Parts: sequence; structure tokens; C-alpha cells
Amino acid sequence: MGNFKGLNYSVALGMVFMITASCQTKKAPETSGLAPNKPNVIIIYTDDLGYGDVSSYYAESKINTPHIDQLAAEGMKFTDAHSPASYCTPSRYSILTGNYCWRSTNTVDLQEGYGAPIIAKDENTLGNLFQDNGYKTAAIGKWHVGMDWTFKDPNAEPEESNVDFEAPLISTPMDQGFDYFFGTSGCTSDDSPFAFIDRNKLQGWPLKALKDINVPGDFNWQTKETHYKDVLAAHDWEHEKADTTFTNRAIQFMKRTVAQDKPFFVYLPLSLPHIPWSPAEFVKGKSDAGPRGDLVVLTDYCVGQITKTIKELGVEDNTMVIFTSDNGPRESFDGHRSAGNLKGYKGWIEEGGHRVPFIVKWPSKIRSGSTSHELISQVDLYATLASVLESPLGDDDAPDSFDFAPVLYGEQSNGPVRDSYIHLGYATRKGDWKLIFDLEESIEEATEEHFVPTALYNLADDLAETNNLMNQHPEIVQELSKLFWDVNRKGSTRPK
Repeated sequence: MGNFKGLNYSVALGMVFMITASCQTKKAPETSGLAPNKPNVIIIYTDDLGYGDVSSYYAESKINTPHIDQLAAEGMKFTDAHSPASYCTPSRYSILTGNYCWRSTNTVDLQEGYGAPIIAKDENTLGNLFQDNGYKTAAIGKWHVGMDWTFKDPNAEPEESNVDFEAPLISTPMDQGFDYFFGTSGCTSDDSPFAFIDRNKLQGWPLKALKDINVPGDFNWQTKETHYKDVLAAHDWEHEKADTTFTNRAIQFMKRTVAQDKPFFVYLPLSLPHIPWSPAEFVKGKSDAGPRGDLVVLTDYCVGQITKTIKELGVEDNTMVIFTSDNGPRESFDGHRSAGNLKGYKGWIEEGGHRVPFIVKWPSKIRSGSTSHELISQVDLYATLASVLESPLGDDDAPDSFDFAPVLYGEQSNGPVRDSYIHLGYATRKGDWKLIFDLEESIEEATEEHFVPTALYNLADDLAETNNLMNQHPEIVQELSKLFWDVNRKGSTRPK
């Protein structure tokens, strides 16, 4: 099964449910300073990075990633970690909130540059969690889950021509748990406007109009026709410098916060190696995988700059670095297998669409060079980090997030963190079994009979998803179909 037949793009790609083990309730958190067991935390969230792009995950990769590999060698590498969706906006919503994207219809669509916030005003984010525990918090990079712009006519359509670019934005990540924001509202180099927002003000004014610009890497895979678009951009905008700018801003924030003797939480969603495949000059030709491969090299460079700074600041031992990707990769056309030996790519229900690199380094707590085969999702980061902070979750917080901190600590358990997983697009995972559904109706009109099982795989024996076992195991098809609907009907899956 390839891309989803008969489904529109925004629906066909997403919906990751996961059912898991419990979070533990701990004592109330301290609200100032940094206790010895409470680390600084930075999440480096890459964009369209695949299992085959990182050399420590795929030995035959045509790209060398020494800094990411070093992170894995000094921390814990997960082999069965999944993005909450197989494309960007829903994954970003879920990692920030600990909530499955499909629980709200406004969280499964791709956001563009002028989209309204999809995180509800009363919904806590990772930023709120860390703020409540005395941390300085920053979101730096590609936001892509909506902001409130100031419009010239509030009653007219929220279109580009109606935006008052000189006025402050009404709502930014600084209204959702972050003390500081620097980045872009939509996809950094694919959604208009191509311009940075510093706190709540658009930079690079006056904007310039770019007509029929070529977006390298964005083309029709069947016809190979290149995509062109019209956008507004900052007068000094340069695609090639966007992610090094994000990285430098994150470094500056960490330095300021450490100098103030405060703990930091940095959410750093890079736009790499997303289109356009326009690498900076200093990494051109550094991979054997063309311009997209060179963007992965740039990703690795940014990781190296972050880890170097943490070491120089003298906080390496008690800083947790989390590295992962918002979904699987785009397909390469130069012989490089961006998804490694997995089937599928970005937007696919198969493993290549959502099984992604996931590395955690925390020298004081995590054994170096360790590997975990636990099934986890990025939606689980909320409960896990709350556990690390010894910060009890409210009943309405992170409704689908599960604590895998014991895995990081190397503790023995009586069972898996989670034994099942359901992905928007759609599929149910339980243990080694994965059941894929086809949807024969629009999601708005769909009922149970519209979800038709089409393929059953045993991932322990067939990670490449080549041998459909539906006819051999009708009882498993029935069990996983029931599980799909049981989870779908629940308002949350995290045990209270």
C-alpha cells in the first residue's frame, strides 16, 4: 500500500494513537532554581529526516552524520520511536501538548503561514510545564501550529492581502508557555511570508514579492515537474541561512540563561532537511546524496554547534538533549535510501512515514551507548519530562502521553511502556502486529463501516511490510480493529 487512495492529503497522513503504560504521580515540583536531578532540556526537532539519513541508524547511508552519531554514542538510541503523524503540523501539535492530533479536526490539517493557532488557549504545552517548574523557556525555529496575525479588516478573510505586517502579532508561542520566540509562523522556507518573527514582531520589513520562485525538491514525483510559487519575503531573506540563524539564537538563549543561573528548556524545530533543497555554501557537496543530503550534513552541523555550546557552558552532565524528526523523509532520487530499509516516506502509513531517529543524551542519568527497542511516540515526551521534573500532571494535561523515563534510567519493568499504537492514515499497532485500514469516505462523514482493513504485517519478521497476513490471521484483524475503535472513542488514553 502506497499513498492513501481516495483520501485528501491532510486526512490521509496522520492520526497516531498510542496506548501505553502509566505515568507515576510524584511530589510537587520545586518552583525556582535547578535541583540536581532536574536537567536543562533541549529538543532538536528536525523536519523530514529519515531513518536512512543518519549513519548511526543506517550503515549504508550516503550521508555522514558524525555529531548525531556522537549523540547516539553518548546517549540512548531508540529503534521503534514514532512521530505522532507522518507530516508536520499534527506532529508538532502532539509533541507540544501530549494530545493525539486527531482528537480535534483543526489539528490534522497542514497549517500555512497565516493559519490561526490550533493549540487551544486552555491547553498546556511543554513550555507551560517547564515554566511552572522555574525554567526559562524558548521556542526557536519553525512553529507551524498557527499564530494570530493582526488583520487590517478583522471581518474579512484571513488572507495575505489582509495582513497588517507592521502591527504586532496578537498571539505567538509566547502566549503558549514560552518566554522567548524567534522563528517563522509556517514552514520556514515553503510558506509565505519568508521572514523571521522576533517575539511578536515580523522582521525584515519592508517585505518584497517573489514571483514564480523555484522550490528545489518540491516537484511531482510522477511527472517530475518542478513546483513554482509566489511569496512575500523579508527584504534580506536568505533560505540558506535560516537554520544556522535558528541555531545561533538557541545558543544565545542558552548562554543568557546559564549566565543568570537559571535552568533552560529550548524547543528547537529546525526546518532541515525540508524543501527547498538549497544547502548553504559551506556544506555543498559534503554528502553523496545530492543537495538534500547536503542539508542533512547542515542538520548535523547544527547539532554539533548545540552540543559544543552545552559542553563549553559547563552544563553537559545535567543537560538532556533530545534529537528526533517530525516525520519520515521525502524520497531521494540519487540512489540514497532516505528511509533506509523501511517502506514508505513522508505521508505514508507504512513505517518509513513515521518511524524516525530518536536519541536522548543525559550523561548524569542515561548510560552512554545504550539502545532501546521500546515502542514509543513523541507524544510521550510530555509525560516523560513531567516525570523527570517530578511534576504531577493535571487530569486534563497530556491526555495521550506516557512516561518512558524508567527506560531512560535503565530500570527493569514488568512490561512494555506501551504495547499498541494507532496511526492517522490509518493503522493499528499492537506488539509486533500492524493492521492498516483504507478509508472509503471523507473523515467528516466516516463511520465504522467506512474503515476497511487492507493489510496485516508482523513487523518482527517483516519490517519492510511485504507479506500481508490478513487471510492467515483473521482473529488478529478482528482484535486490532476493535482496538482501533476502543481508542478512538476514548477521550484520553493516559491512565490517571
